[in-house]
Amino acid sequence: MFAAENGLKGDPRLEAISQAIRVVPHFPKKGIMFQDITTLLLDHKAFQDTVDIFVDRYRNMDISVVAGIEARGFMFGPSIALAIGAKFVPLRKPKKLPGKVICEEYELEYGTDCLEMQVDAVQPGDRALIVDDLVATGGTLSAAIRLLERMGAQVVECGCVVGLPEVKVIDT
Repeated sequence: MFAAENGLKGDPRLEAISQAIRVVPHFPKKGIMFQDITTLLLDHKAFQDTVDIFVDRYRNMDISVVAGIEARGFMFGPSIALAIGAKFVPLRKPKKLPGKVICEEYELEYGTDCLEMQVDAVQPGDRALIVDDLVATGGTLSAAIRLLERMGAQVVECGCVVGLPEVKVIDT
C-alpha cells in the first residue's frame, strides 16, 4: 500500500519527500534508476516528515518490534521504534552480528544473498514492523518476514520510504 492510497493523497509532505529523493540514472549499473535517499536525510524537514508519517501510521498498532533491513532500514527504523515505544532489531548481511543467528536466503537478479537476525532478538507473539528504504521486487522484504516468523513474531506490515509499483529499466 502506498501512502497516497492510505489517506495521504494530496498531503504536501509526500511531494516534498519525493522531491528530496535524488534519482541517479545508471547506478550502480546501466539501466537502473537509483533512488538515492541520502539527499532526503540532508533535508531536515523532509526527513522528519518521513518519520512522522510512519509514526502516525504505526503508533496505535501495538507494534513491539521494528526490524530494520541493512543498511538503509537502519536510518529510519530506530527513530520509528523510539517514537512508538518498540524495540529496534537490525536485520543484517552475513557475519555482522555476534552470538547465535538465524539466516534466510533470498534471490537477487544476479544471484542470492542472506539476511541474519540474532535468535534472542524477538519473542513469540511479538508484533513486528519491517522497515527498509525501498521495495522493488519484494525479495529482501520476503526474507525479512520469514526470519521474524521463524522466531514466532507476527509481521503486521512492511514500511518502505520508496515504493516502485513497476521496476523500470531505461535504455540509453
